[in-house]
Amino acid sequence: MGGIRTTVRIRKVLLGTILMASLPIFVSCSSIDPRNVDVELEQSAPEAKITSYTEALSDLGRMTEVFATGVARIQCSDIADNTGTAMTTGGEIQKNITEIMKSTLNSIGGNIVFIEYDPSFIQNQMVTGYSNFEQKVIPDVVITGGITEFDRGLETRDTGVDAGGSASFSGVPSWVPSDEIAVNYGNTGKTGKARITLDFNMKDFTTLAGVPKMTTTNSMEVNKAVKQKELGITLFGPTFGLKGAIKKVQGRHEAVRLLVQLSMIEMVGKYLAVPYWRLLGEGSLPDPIVIDSVTANYYNLSPAYRIALAQQWLYVYGYDVKLTGKIDAKTLAALQSLNPAFPADSKELSEKDFVNLYLNMPYDAAALGRRNALNNIINQAVAQQQEAAQEPASAQQTQEAPAPEAAPAATQEAAAPAAEPAAAPAASAGNTMKSTGFGRKLSDSEW
Repeated sequence: MGGIRTTVRIRKVLLGTILMASLPIFVSCSSIDPRNVDVELEQSAPEAKITSYTEALSDLGRMTEVFATGVARIQCSDIADNTGTAMTTGGEIQKNITEIMKSTLNSIGGNIVFIEYDPSFIQNQMVTGYSNFEQKVIPDVVITGGITEFDRGLETRDTGVDAGGSASFSGVPSWVPSDEIAVNYGNTGKTGKARITLDFNMKDFTTLAGVPKMTTTNSMEVNKAVKQKELGITLFGPTFGLKGAIKKVQGRHEAVRLLVQLSMIEMVGKYLAVPYWRLLGEGSLPDPIVIDSVTANYYNLSPAYRIALAQQWLYVYGYDVKLTGKIDAKTLAALQSLNPAFPADSKELSEKDFVNLYLNMPYDAAALGRRNALNNIINQAVAQQQEAAQEPASAQQTQEAPAPEAAPAATQEAAAPAAEPAAAPAASAGNTMKSTGFGRKLSDSEW
């Protein structure tokens, strides 16, 4: 018995000696020494801010040109957080989002002209004498609004899993602290949901009255989640394990930017009566306000003007038609190509065909090129009509004047106008019109 006890003592002394001798080795290792703790930061280069609506904003600008809406001068007032959350939460959402509004409206382009609202800047420029109001652009409408809702803790959910097991073993040496082996596992999580809402309205700059139905209210839910996992193992007394935790928060500031961009696409689309929902992807529904506006204008137009507008749109579609104001053979063929059910003997354009033709018009780069060519043709026709109207008066003034010498043949050939491309539509003298949209309320001169 004495020999066994002596052997046990020798083993304990030997084990302690080994542990004490190996301790400096572990401490000297830089990856284990707590004094040498370090962390590496992930490096990233600056990049342009791209959202899911960046391309849609640019496409909206091109759409305003293709649909010939005319120039819309838009100004926005100071847009801020109306809930007070930005102050009480230490900036969880933005206190002021006017700059986001500016960059959003200015990024549309096309027929949208953004006019900044900055009274202090204008006043300072006038004091210094650098500028005045002589050449300033006056806005047509003003957009007002703000962050109107921020509801936190709409839903909080906790989840968790805990599991463990242990076993005891016999025959373990007595110098071992324990005869048990155990395993424990934990997986816990917590999720939360909040909602942000933005409201915008449009006012007429001249009258300061609200533009009817020009309003948007959009909400977005933002989430955050925390998750933690633990794994512990006990081997005859000593316990070691692994632990990890992560927290993710959906950006509140980014959500506000998305809501501003979506709201401006809707607001501009409604005001100019263009099918903006086609820019928002699958699942977006047509806006009844836009459809009602197009339908109302259908009944405000004469049958000939409806057909003439449809001929403009057919040319933008890519069909070779003439602007006659009548359903001729080429116009009929184009309409039947888009709608096989269109009656061959029809002399007028129905409301349904008129609205569908307008709302489904392409707005890609090729369509913009055809719209620009069409605008040039119409402008030339208008100029020719004005010159023809002035010819009788000028002829009476020159009846008694001596006839000028004939110009050389080469000069006459150079002055001859170039022929239009074969695909360009001809504008009849009695049906020439302005190439303009009709979404907003047009003045008598524009009609």
